[in-house]
Parts: sequence; C-alpha cells; structure tokens
Amino acid sequence: MAISLLYVTTKDIEEARRISLTLLDRNLIACANILPQMESIYRWKGEIESSQECILVLKTVRAKVEETTAAVIELHSYETPCVLEIPVGHAAEGYMNWINGEVTSTR
Repeated sequence: MAISLLYVTTKDIEEARRISLTLLDRNLIACANILPQMESIYRWKGEIESSQECILVLKTVRAKVEETTAAVIELHSYETPCVLEIPVGHAAEGYMNWINGEVTSTR
C-alpha cells in the first residue's frame, strides 16, 4: 500500500501533540514528527501576517489521507489549517510495511 506524508502547521507544540495523539489513537497515522518552532509569513484576509508555528509531519497510507485530513481539520484551532499531502515515491520496504501495519491494524 502506498504511503504519504501530511505536512501540517500548528499554533504551538501542545496543539501538535494533541492532534498527533488523537490520530494515533484512531489508527490514522503510524508516526508524527513535530518540529517545534518556525516562523511563517503569509497573507491572510488581505494583510501580511507573521507567526511562530510548529511543523507536524504525519506518516500514513494514501488510502487514509482524506480521513486523516478531515480529522486534522476537525481537531485544529485554525479557521483554515495547512494540510498538504506529499506522496512518497519510494521507501525502505521494512519501514513501509511498518506504516501499513500500524494504520491498518484493528486494536
């Protein structure tokens, strides 16, 4: 089964952890990587904004991308959260098998 990464930004590390733990509990992701601080500069509602954010990288199977995206949007504090799918063209077979096993298991 093909795997994908979801790139998500969050307002802080607490939100990133909360989203990650919920998605793990729902078997939607195998792993989350949290990069705790970055600066985002963007245009929002006609104004240039700047904020400190976290990067959240979620590892899942392509078949669960839509469900995982919907869950991130449900759990996220932003009006319009950044959730971008990055399809993985190749991965080490063992790692790919682990991700597939984690998100397709019934616990």
